[in-house]
Amino acid sequence: MSELRCYRCGASLEALTLPLARLDECPSCSVYMHCCRMCRFFDPAVTQQCTEDDAEEVKEKARSNFCDYFSPSSDVFDPTLRADENQATKTLDSLFGAADSEDEQGGPDTSSDAEDLFR
Repeated sequence: MSELRCYRCGASLEALTLPLARLDECPSCSVYMHCCRMCRFFDPAVTQQCTEDDAEEVKEKARSNFCDYFSPSSDVFDPTLRADENQATKTLDSLFGAADSEDEQGGPDTSSDAEDLFR
C-alpha cells in the first residue's frame, strides 16, 4: 500500500498509526479520517456511495463512523476537487468580502456599508 493521504487536502498521514482510530483527524486540515470519503469502498457513482454490499448506510460521508468494513485508501485525494474548492472559496470571498477588511478592533468594517444601505 502506498502512503496514505488525506482525502480533502492531500496531506501525508504517516504520523497516524494504523488501523485508523474512529476519531483520528488529518494533522493539516482536521477532518476525520475514519469516514466513508477515506474508504476504499467509497464510490460516488453507486447507490449509497458504497461498493460494500453488507455495510450499513452512512448518511454523512465525511463524518466519523463505526463502519466495520472501513479500509483506508491511498488514492482518494483528488487535486482537481481541491482546486475547485479553493476557486469557489475565492469567488465567495470576492462576492461577500474577505475577512481581511477588519478594523483596528478586529471586527469587520461595516460602518460605511450600513450607512449606504439606508440612504
